[in-house]
Amino acid sequence: MLVTGAFGNIGRHAVGALCASGHTVRALRHGTRRPSAEERALARGFGPQVEVIGGDVRDRAAMDAAVRDVDAVVHLAYLIPPPALEQPALAQSINVEGTRTVLAAAAAAARPPRFLFASTLDVYGDTQHLPPPRRVGDPVQHTDAYSGHKITCERLVEASGLPFTILRFADVPPIAVRAPHPMMFRVPLANRIEMIHPSDAGLAVARAVAHPEALGRTLNVGGGPRCQLLYRDYLGAFLDAMGIGRLPDEAFSTEPYCTDWLDTEESERLLRYQRHGFEDVVRETAALLGWRAPLARLLRPVVRASILRLSPDLRARGRGQAT
Repeated sequence: MLVTGAFGNIGRHAVGALCASGHTVRALRHGTRRPSAEERALARGFGPQVEVIGGDVRDRAAMDAAVRDVDAVVHLAYLIPPPALEQPALAQSINVEGTRTVLAAAAAAARPPRFLFASTLDVYGDTQHLPPPRRVGDPVQHTDAYSGHKITCERLVEASGLPFTILRFADVPPIAVRAPHPMMFRVPLANRIEMIHPSDAGLAVARAVAHPEALGRTLNVGGGPRCQLLYRDYLGAFLDAMGIGRLPDEAFSTEPYCTDWLDTEESERLLRYQRHGFEDVVRETAALLGWRAPLARLLRPVVRASILRLSPDLRARGRGQAT
């Protein structure tokens, strides 16, 4: 199995799940530079079933070598938001042209492999006005560069002539303490949102790429009912667990944003991957704070003020008041 994006949030879990299922894996990391300390640590943890290679998904010669003698390609290498929206030209080259290059290399292989493509719930567009859940047969909408890339790539995969599976993922939060970003304020607090534990996402990939009934199909992949909530409660639970506390409503946008709950009944029937609930993700993430947890509570007013300065709505309101 070739896994592109093998060192990413889903990729590292997919590699582990594939190895646990008895597969050998060729794990592609981006570029030919020296691996970072984190990448070297991950590679050591992968074990003897994994061959780590470097390469760029936009480089046809590198991809021809990467797909040689593989039974399946798991294509996870992608630039996602926020960077995908901040650097649109780079995102286009990696996401669309990179996918096109990997597909072309796979199709030209002496023994063309099966192809699994990781897509997103973002392709459904702004759907909060519709009753949930979102189903695979629902229309897709190009609402920003990222959703447009995924829609384009889904069509490229379907037209490739390769045996394929497309997985449309719910939100996959990394189990990590992340720096706040203005994008957190773009999602309205009343939005429905579904997440999935990254290890469950990796398991879904490992099972889908080898499952005969997943062939030629598009499936929604999310955490299920235990992972369906409103963004107010989703973000609030993380902030509460870190001692920061929930932020005022006026800091958040009310403009439409593409999140929703998914119909995952069919993917769960086939793949049996939904092992964790939302509370597991919150607990595991909060545990990473360690000694910093008491410090975060002590500095709560300063931390909150720092985060709120990132809110575009509050900044705009402040400029208006100043004017």
